[in-house]
Amino acid sequence: MTTTSSTTTGTAGRTEPIRPLRLSEVTHWDMETDVAIVGFGGAGACAAIEAADAGSEVMIFELASAAGGSTALSSAEIYMGGNGGTRVQRACGFEDRTEDMFNYLMAAAGPQADEAKIRAYVDGSLEHFDWLVSLGVPFKDSFHEERAIMALTDDCLLYTGNEKAWPFNQLAKPCPRGHNLQIEGDNGGPLLIRILTEQIEQRERIAVHYEARTLTLITDEAGSVHGMVVRIDQQERTVRARQGVILCAGGFAMNEEMLSKHAPDLHRNAMAIGNPGDTGSGILMGLGAGGHAINMHEGFVSLPYYPPASLTFGILVNDKGQRFINEDCYHGRVGWHARQQPGDRIYLVASVEDYGDYETVSYLGAGIAGTGETIEELEQELELPPGTLAHTLRYYNEHAAQGEDPLFHKAAEYLKPMTAPYVALDCTPGRGAFYPFFTLGGLDTLPSGEVVTALREPIPGLYAAGRTACGVPRRADGYSSGISVGDATFSGRAAGRAVAAAARR
Repeated sequence: MTTTSSTTTGTAGRTEPIRPLRLSEVTHWDMETDVAIVGFGGAGACAAIEAADAGSEVMIFELASAAGGSTALSSAEIYMGGNGGTRVQRACGFEDRTEDMFNYLMAAAGPQADEAKIRAYVDGSLEHFDWLVSLGVPFKDSFHEERAIMALTDDCLLYTGNEKAWPFNQLAKPCPRGHNLQIEGDNGGPLLIRILTEQIEQRERIAVHYEARTLTLITDEAGSVHGMVVRIDQQERTVRARQGVILCAGGFAMNEEMLSKHAPDLHRNAMAIGNPGDTGSGILMGLGAGGHAINMHEGFVSLPYYPPASLTFGILVNDKGQRFINEDCYHGRVGWHARQQPGDRIYLVASVEDYGDYETVSYLGAGIAGTGETIEELEQELELPPGTLAHTLRYYNEHAAQGEDPLFHKAAEYLKPMTAPYVALDCTPGRGAFYPFFTLGGLDTLPSGEVVTALREPIPGLYAAGRTACGVPRRADGYSSGISVGDATFSGRAAGRAVAAAARR
């Protein structure tokens, strides 16, 4: 077994992800395979299946004691559509045009959009649905009509983004594309991982190593990746990957140092969600091999102010008593805009009638900041500038009575005059309201999963997928639930196919 040199160890003598081991220093290989995959979440699993089915020998190295990653912790809604619609969309009466899905995702990603990746994702979406079904992933031909963050029934199809909200509804015909697995409760992630794990266990070409931490890559003088160093049973072992390495190690939401350096605003008064392995190690390994990281300042951040869906009839205001968003937006878009507001307070103001069963069904965790029999009384209790909230509500009610929202264009189905008594929930970041986040930055890759340099030249032998790569989702204000699991599984498959087509070295 080779020992690491001074070029691969940090000041504490540890092998560092950012410092690859040189191929010339490897005296022999402890393990050999065609394809080595770092991480056994949704991306790694799909990459392994595709690579093995294309004829490659595959080894997965997972630092935890079981499969799952962040995919297992998610609800596993999967964003799919276009091409006329998936089987479920068509069964529920929706015809989803490819260009509508493409235009929506381009607008959602904003100026950071990767047109090639979005086009590949949209064009391949229907086939991706069929592939998942072929593996045994169950989708019920039913539509969940109620506005919800996730379907807690076993219904499949639901709106999971800003498709129906302004300005996106002006750019593309709205269509629901969130596909929830056929299982009740928030259990889609564990079910998806169980099915993918069963598929992997059926394939003789795939070997899985648990409690195996990948430490760094192995590169030659020309920059090609030939394998990696893995720690198993407290021993560092060299792994040769004849066709390539796929990094599927998640994002960096659990790495305080990387967050402070790249996304200081993202985790301010917000809570990281994901698995403990989201430390950015895959991104650092890619950087060490000459890869380029992009979009590192961006992430998903949410204000989950529904359920109950009735709170959408309320209004969100800042410390000036002014609205700043159409409240029928997706909770991620609202969370992003809430955190951009000047001042130090955000309130969700609603009629007590629409407050409904908030205390038993909400994920928000926001406390009651004030109540009032009149809007002036609530305004005083919240210590807002005199007359501001009252003016905002009068203007809102006047137009809501006509089914209009001239300022922010909230959809008519969520417009009605708000009536007393009133209640205000304190949605100020850092005051108890739940603002979850995870990162959306990562290694720059081609749609094939090939990691590229700053000049966008592919690094031979190196691929990335899932949140280790910067994929289709790019911004919180355009995010849709299901796009991460959709992108992770889709990009994992693409990387698996690409590496399996590479020549063996």
